[in-house]
Amino acid sequence: MHLDIERRSRAALSRLMEPQDAAGLALVQVAGAVDALRIATGQLPAGPELEQEITALLSGDGSTTGWAGMAASLKRWQPRIPDLAPERDLATMARLGGRLIIPSDELWPSQLADLGIQEPICLWWRGQEQQLPGAATSIALVGSRDSTSYGAAVTGDLAYSLAQRGFTVVSGGAYGIDAHAHRAALAGATGTVPTIAVMAGGVDRFYPSGNEDLLRAVCNQGAVLAEVPPGSAPTRYRFLQRNRIIAALSGVTVVVEARWRSGALNTAHHAETLGRAVGAVPGSVHSANSAGCHRLLRDGGAVCVTDAAEIAELAGPSGSALPDPRQGAAAVQDGLTLEDLILLDALPLRSTTSVEKLSVVAGLGQESVRAGLGRLGLLGLAVSERGGWKRGKATG
Repeated sequence: MHLDIERRSRAALSRLMEPQDAAGLALVQVAGAVDALRIATGQLPAGPELEQEITALLSGDGSTTGWAGMAASLKRWQPRIPDLAPERDLATMARLGGRLIIPSDELWPSQLADLGIQEPICLWWRGQEQQLPGAATSIALVGSRDSTSYGAAVTGDLAYSLAQRGFTVVSGGAYGIDAHAHRAALAGATGTVPTIAVMAGGVDRFYPSGNEDLLRAVCNQGAVLAEVPPGSAPTRYRFLQRNRIIAALSGVTVVVEARWRSGALNTAHHAETLGRAVGAVPGSVHSANSAGCHRLLRDGGAVCVTDAAEIAELAGPSGSALPDPRQGAAAVQDGLTLEDLILLDALPLRSTTSVEKLSVVAGLGQESVRAGLGRLGLLGLAVSERGGWKRGKATG
């Protein structure tokens, strides 16, 4: 019952507050979603202690800019209160065969916690009901909407090869590079979630409409996600906000083609802030569509990548560290194969799970899962308890 109230509260909060509303996110963190909604809608008074806690949280996060106190925030949220109808939004999702997931759900992608206070309140989800892969096996491919034939060809090669290797390709569902990335990942699909599209508007209508068939296919084979509720319009601001989710879901963000000022560079910046690896594909020095990539390479914010193998190498053992050239590839991978990494990602941290369930989540045969668990067990990365398996202490 409590979980239902929590879910309804988060559904309502996602309509009340814009993505990345620092004051709103801080309120949820301090008061919890249920009380945060009651405070934000004026049903519960916000005491001075609460305001102090929020101020401390925001200053610790560096988000105090624009925080004018709780009274100002309440005034900002007030016009949206009459539109709150979480039951209606949840019913819309159920009708579409989708769902709402919240941080306490098993399906919640744990890597989003790296966003700290900026972690989404919830995610509206259309797609297969299966665990999304961790950062180690997710690669963001982003770039211009007005891609060139070169950009389209390179994106197609990269996404197809990455999907063939068992990686999940994450992008934004837009025209250009995004669409080529999703399409090629679907064509190369070998794993359970070949591609994820993170939308800037509600997942009840696929945007842009020209990509409707493609996004429907992404929905059928992978996942389409948004932090804004059904019916929400994709505004310019929301496009920029959803970029942090694309970056957080992925161990590596690759900019394939981008102009000097491009939204894709914003995604790369989020990835860099999170300590994730960033790759950029070089283009012609005469092409304005590659100016942003060259800028990333020149500023040292990105590593030059030209094929899927180089991107897979950047993903590293946990999607975090760049390979140390002195160690050699085997040491960098800690002796783990890609299948082992996928399996490690599928293992739950607290509760145990069965070989059958792991087989479904990881997209591997049961024999491969048993063999992989044996290898991970020897390294202390997996432990067996009462016939089930979970992560070992060696994974931190």
